[in-house]
Amino acid sequence: MKRRDLIKAGLRAGVGAGLAAGAVAALPLRAAAQVAAPSPRDRKLFALARNELARVGNQLWRSDIVGIADFGLHSAQRRFHFVDLQRERVESFHVSHGDGSDAEHDGWLKRYSNLEGSHATSRGAYMTRSWYVGRFGTSIRLDGLDPTNSNALDRAIVMHQAQYATPEHVARWGRLGRSNGCLAMGPEQFDRALIDLAGGRLVLAGSYGIAEDGSTIAPPVVQTELLRPEREDTFQRTNPGVY
Repeated sequence: MKRRDLIKAGLRAGVGAGLAAGAVAALPLRAAAQVAAPSPRDRKLFALARNELARVGNQLWRSDIVGIADFGLHSAQRRFHFVDLQRERVESFHVSHGDGSDAEHDGWLKRYSNLEGSHATSRGAYMTRSWYVGRFGTSIRLDGLDPTNSNALDRAIVMHQAQYATPEHVARWGRLGRSNGCLAMGPEQFDRALIDLAGGRLVLAGSYGIAEDGSTIAPPVVQTELLRPEREDTFQRTNPGVY
């Protein structure tokens, strides 16, 4: 075999070996890049988000990320979920309920209400609207899309930040503080809401009871819907979020 042929053969062998080595080296990188399968809890959250988007989606401006507040869980738990349907991932944080929903202040929501002045959390689907600066700094208006939360704009039920909705508050007291019906989050967590949820996206509030292992649990309290004032003079005009 001529010297020129030997050189060509060697080059071909070297290139082939290099490609094979490169392929082997690339395998761990591709494996690492694979997205982990969603947990049983996350699969339930994805399904809930998609079902509600299908129900009210024509009223929304964006459908990439859905916020889900699960008031079937205790306030010490991370029960507000950022459900990113495009990236298929979930991040969870704390969220407070209203003092009118939890008069005993034990961390469990006991009643929802759409009534003015009730200071209660309302269940249902919301669309996030514009930012504004109010009593709690920059906040997000919420527009109720269901009969159970249709008064949200008039009641000034919003998303806002609060120091009583932080993990540190839970560590000290074993539960979050209460809002006047708004969805309150810790300052750092609320910054995520400003970026990921504002601008016509869906926020859900309800008693879903989706535990971390994916099981469905029932709260150890009765949860009711307050449909009318307990006394005619019980409630007065309030603005929880103060526009």
